[in-house]
Amino acid sequence: MKKSLLLTAIIGLAATIVISCNTTKSMTAGKTAKETSMTQIEKAQALIGTFASGDTEKARSLLAEGYIQHNLAYGTGAEAFVGSVAYLASAPVKTTLKTIRAFEDGDKVFMQTVYNFAGAGEQVAFDIFRFDSDGKIAEHWDNLANIVPANPSGHTQIDGTTKIEDDDKTEANRELVKNFLVDVMQGKHPEKTPSYFDGDKYIQHNSGIADGLSGLDAALEALGKQGIAMIYDKTHQVLSQGNFVLAVSEGTFAGKPTSYYDLWRIENGKIAEHWDIMETIAEKSTWQNQNGKF
Repeated sequence: MKKSLLLTAIIGLAATIVISCNTTKSMTAGKTAKETSMTQIEKAQALIGTFASGDTEKARSLLAEGYIQHNLAYGTGAEAFVGSVAYLASAPVKTTLKTIRAFEDGDKVFMQTVYNFAGAGEQVAFDIFRFDSDGKIAEHWDNLANIVPANPSGHTQIDGTTKIEDDDKTEANRELVKNFLVDVMQGKHPEKTPSYFDGDKYIQHNSGIADGLSGLDAALEALGKQGIAMIYDKTHQVLSQGNFVLAVSEGTFAGKPTSYYDLWRIENGKIAEHWDIMETIAEKSTWQNQNGKF
C-alpha cells in the first residue's frame, strides 16, 4: 500500500515537472514568436522603452550578445545596457520618453526621441540602431542635446511634419544630401548652395537660426564675426527613408571635436526642412568604451 502511494506521488510529481517545463517552453516560444513578428522600428522602440519600464529581461532579449555601444558615456555589451536599465529603474524619479520620428533604412533604424532620464531634464536625441541577421539589435550610435526655447522663427527642435512620403525617391534624396554635404557643408563648392534650395523656402529647427537660406547665411556670418568656425570634415553615415535623410558627420565647432547629426526633409528635389543635434565629443580619457563616437 505504501509503495503504491509512493509510486503515485512520484508519478504526480513527474507530471507536474513536465507540465511546468512545457508551460515555460510555451511562454518562451510565445515571447520569441512575438519578438520575431515585430518590425525593426518596433524593436528599437521597445528597447528604449525599457528605460521607462525597467524591464531588464526585455532589454536582454532584444540585444545581440556582442552589442556595440558608441555612446561614450556608457560601457559596451548587452550587460552594460541592461545594467543602465536596472539603474534607471532604481531611481526615485521615473524616466520618460517620447518618440517623435522613426525611420528604417536596410538593417538600421534611426529615430528622434525626447528623453527625461530619471528627472534630469528633457533632452532631444537622434538614435541609430543596427540589426544583425538574427533580428537582434547589434550596434547603437546617438547624439543628445538639452531641450531649449524655440528659435527666432518660432520652431522648436522637434516640431514639424512627421509624414514619410516619396518612398520611390529614397536613393535620389540620399544622393542629393551626400552631394550637399560635400559641396556646401564641407565647403568644396559653396557657389552651388542656392541650387539645393527652393529660393528662400527653408524651415529651420536649429534653436539659434531663423528660417530661410537667408537665416542660415545670417547665422554663419554672426559666428564668423565671433571667430567661431563650424567645420564638417567627414560624413560617416547617410541614412534615408523617402523624403527624410539623416547624416552623421564629424568636424569641429569653435575648435572642439564635434559630432553633427543633421536630419533633412526633401521636397521636389530641394532641401525644405532641417533638424539637428551638435554634440562635443568627450575627451578620450573619459570614454567608458573604446568603440569611438562613429
